[in-house]
Amino acid sequence: MKTIAAFAVALAVMAACAAAQTQPAAAKFNGDRAFADLKAMVDIGPRPAGSPAIEQTRDYIRKELAAAGLKAENQPFEADTPTGKVHMVNIRATLPGQATGKGRIVIGGHYDTKLFTDIAFVGASDAASSAAFLLELARALKGRQNPLPIELLFLDGEEAVVDWTGLDHTYGSRYYVQQAKKAGTTKDIRAFILIDMIGDRDLNIRREQNSTPWLTDVIWSTAKQLKHPEFEESPWAVEDDHLEFLAAGIESVDLIDLDYPAWHKAIDDLNHVSPKSLQIVGDVLVAALPLIETRLK
Repeated sequence: MKTIAAFAVALAVMAACAAAQTQPAAAKFNGDRAFADLKAMVDIGPRPAGSPAIEQTRDYIRKELAAAGLKAENQPFEADTPTGKVHMVNIRATLPGQATGKGRIVIGGHYDTKLFTDIAFVGASDAASSAAFLLELARALKGRQNPLPIELLFLDGEEAVVDWTGLDHTYGSRYYVQQAKKAGTTKDIRAFILIDMIGDRDLNIRREQNSTPWLTDVIWSTAKQLKHPEFEESPWAVEDDHLEFLAAGIESVDLIDLDYPAWHKAIDDLNHVSPKSLQIVGDVLVAALPLIETRLK
């Protein structure tokens, strides 16, 4: 039975990849264009939650979404942190879908950088890469016939203000999920795909153990079909924004390269990231989307 199931998944992945290859030009992810967004955010400098620099980053994200024909929606909130109240803002933009009343897929990532007082941390991979990826995904998918609406979610406050202990982290995702619970709309989030730290020049994305198995299988099988060994089979568990969604019963997967020598160091700069890595993740996710959507219909 396992052999038959594996064969069925392989056939489905092949069909999904073929479907992705026949998508119109608008469905093509452009890693160089994403890298230009990454560089623009790095050029702003350190962008911790609550800073003038992160407001400048928000302006850039809104401007690029508008240029892609999408309306940005702000979700502002005041976060209780170990240093006091910090103003944070999640940004949302939705690509329309053909189905109505069947919920949506959310693809998200954070755009804040970790606050450091002793180094100038510009966060090229953490988190300019995820924000840049989402902006390029907006351009790539805007002309696509999406079976379900796809919400692009730029999360604020993923980083700890002091230390990653207690509730000092994932402020934006926690608030987003709390609001969905209050509104009784968590069921409308059919799947959450988290993008984090995918700019590493030496890309190495391992299976995240907390993630929903079928979502992970679809993406890793697609990567294998596309001959991208950067998606490795070895598992590990990562604490990240997707845990807030999983705790609410939302099927979720985390695509993250935490095996990154420059993580939370001053050298997380343009010399340690690559448009090729952005392109690999973009190609895999765009090719995997049809199979994910088929599963969720």
